[in-house]
Amino acid sequence: MNPVCYIVDTTLRDGEQSPSVAMSMEQKVEIASLLEHAGVYQLEAGTPAMGEYEIETIRAIMNKRSRIKVSTWNRMREDDIAKSFSCKPDIIHISAPVSYAQIYTKLNKNKAWLLKKLLYLVDLVRQEGYEVTVGFEDATRADMSFLISLSHRLHEVGVSRIRVADTVGVSAPGPIAEMVHQLKVGCGLPIEIHSHNDLGMAVATSVAAAKSGAEYINTTLGGIGERAGNCRFGEFVFAAERLFQLSLNAQQAFALEHKMQTIVGTEKIPIC
Repeated sequence: MNPVCYIVDTTLRDGEQSPSVAMSMEQKVEIASLLEHAGVYQLEAGTPAMGEYEIETIRAIMNKRSRIKVSTWNRMREDDIAKSFSCKPDIIHISAPVSYAQIYTKLNKNKAWLLKKLLYLVDLVRQEGYEVTVGFEDATRADMSFLISLSHRLHEVGVSRIRVADTVGVSAPGPIAEMVHQLKVGCGLPIEIHSHNDLGMAVATSVAAAKSGAEYINTTLGGIGERAGNCRFGEFVFAAERLFQLSLNAQQAFALEHKMQTIVGTEKIPIC
């Protein structure tokens, strides 16, 4: 029997970073409903730190959904997480920069600071009773031994899943597969993959990661997202449906993308 593969759709969070794309609350609630009815496991509803309209939108999605898991995206900041608490999502996701460039240049910190701060924030979320996942931002340019060590500590404090993010879209199927394999062997936590399409390989890297043991795959409807976009929902299902147990088939996935295109506008989401 093929292994189960769960889709975590981030159309409403990362997808909206696509140039010219901005969705209203009503549009986001309708798209969330489409994802739920399609059987998608989880949707990333947004970033509460963006403001009150974003918070109200996430609350509206929470009020209407019934089965689909809903998560919020947060930086490593207490005020971000406090705003997520006000949305009462199912899962709170914390994004942690893990490459040398991100830790030492973007944050102007070091690895010891990052570990201490991340463990503190995870504990803060866990004390409120939420499931917490952690994203390794820019993981594909990070030191592998550091990622394994960090994963061990996160496993010990109750993090349920780690996300491997190819944030700048520089990886390829082979390196992604090897990274997922080493993390699975090294820490045992479930793995989620978040691919960007800068080299035109977001679907390929996502399939390779899944074949190497990543149980959760990030997608966006139509592949929208910042720069060249993310792993396209319909194309991933098409490529993966014979390899994994998915909640829908390719025909249903492409039909869902075209419904989303109708909701948001064909000029903004030019799906082929």
